[in-house]
Amino acid sequence: MDKSNPIGWFDIYVEDIDRAVAFYEHVFGQKLERMDDPTGETQMMSFPASMNTYGASGALVRSAHARPGVGGTMVYFSAEDCSVHESRVVAANGHIVRTKFSIGGFGWVSLCMDTEGNVFGINSRA
Repeated sequence: MDKSNPIGWFDIYVEDIDRAVAFYEHVFGQKLERMDDPTGETQMMSFPASMNTYGASGALVRSAHARPGVGGTMVYFSAEDCSVHESRVVAANGHIVRTKFSIGGFGWVSLCMDTEGNVFGINSRA
């Protein structure tokens, strides 16, 4: 039996959910979807996903129990060419931490910072 992939979901913590949604929708060109929290303690906006394809999905989360910032969990978004999405980061009020660089046989990565201070990666084969 195949082992399952280790990541099943991710949360990206934010202070201002509207600002963060605008950032990620601009950079990745996809609308995020409102997600209900059964506890009523958080605001959540999820990334579009299909449970029938490879990879994990997740959400932007505003919570009293966690804060955004450098040094936390690193999320890598998959892309055809990471430089395309990297080029949209500054226009969406984010910052480039490290421009597209080679990771050998694993492809390429761009490291960026969102409007909330979270550092994230964009990974591509080209």
